[in-house]
Amino acid sequence: MTKRVEVSNLENKHKNAIAELVQKACKYESHIELVGNGKNINGKSLMGMMAFGLHDGMKVDVCAEGADAEQAVADICEFLAS
Repeated sequence: MTKRVEVSNLENKHKNAIAELVQKACKYESHIELVGNGKNINGKSLMGMMAFGLHDGMKVDVCAEGADAEQAVADICEFLAS
């Protein structure tokens, strides 16, 4: 499952947005990737997510495969667009 989301208010609404995002992704069994700016990053990798360079206005594809993929994508998209 894949859904595109535009990142907004990430740093304004979250104290440590990247760490919180990785923690959220790790709650799910599914394999989760974020795709954008020519990069594919494992959503459960703190170092990878730090290197990804998420910023407001960035368009990202949230991709997940597994039993809870639909919920994982919805939850992460909500986090990124909050």
